[in-house]
Amino acid sequence: MNEPISLGALDGVILDFGGVLYDIDYDAPPAAFEKLGDPHFAELYHQASQSEWFDALEKGQMDRATFYGHLLARCQEGTTLEAVHEAWCSILTGMPASRAQQVIDLGKRTRLFLLSNTNALHAAVFEEDLRVTLPDASAFWGAFEAAHYSHDLGMKKPHPGTYLHMCERHGLRPSRTLFIDDSIQHVKGAERAGLVAHHLDLGRGDFGGWLEKMGWSTGS
Repeated sequence: MNEPISLGALDGVILDFGGVLYDIDYDAPPAAFEKLGDPHFAELYHQASQSEWFDALEKGQMDRATFYGHLLARCQEGTTLEAVHEAWCSILTGMPASRAQQVIDLGKRTRLFLLSNTNALHAAVFEEDLRVTLPDASAFWGAFEAAHYSHDLGMKKPHPGTYLHMCERHGLRPSRTLFIDDSIQHVKGAERAGLVAHHLDLGRGDFGGWLEKMGWSTGS
């Protein structure tokens, strides 16, 4: 796993979004919801797994009102929907402009795709954040031939069918398609689907370091 590979040996590259590109703080929502009266939020939602209604939200099978109703019912009396929304979105911390530029540069050298397990609530927040904070958000998004969210696809990682759907939809051969994710269960799902799968261990490096290891940095 994670052995350097030539871009010329690939049909394309599929990137995860949260963690790999956009910084995520998995500890922030549990801390925020504890302040709202729910000390057990982390038991329902963390990087490795989550409850059924979080999955339903990420598959586009649950609307905002129903989802926030679930969360609100766990909070102390007097908690507002705005406070619940802020706590839920506290997981999103941003993307440095330098990383966005790395994506732009990579998109000039290979077919590039994005595949993210996310929900419409978070997507609206991080898309607006990037619009405001990046020097050229349109160039960042334009680096991808296509960007796919689980709530639009109706399917999620790590199910092998999710990766195979991506490959079939875009004419990618799985054995010549590289997928990178910071969640090991998603990497293993891609491997089961026959893709070349790399795990980005954020405790040991970031996306830029991975690009250097691959020999894919600008000028390589």
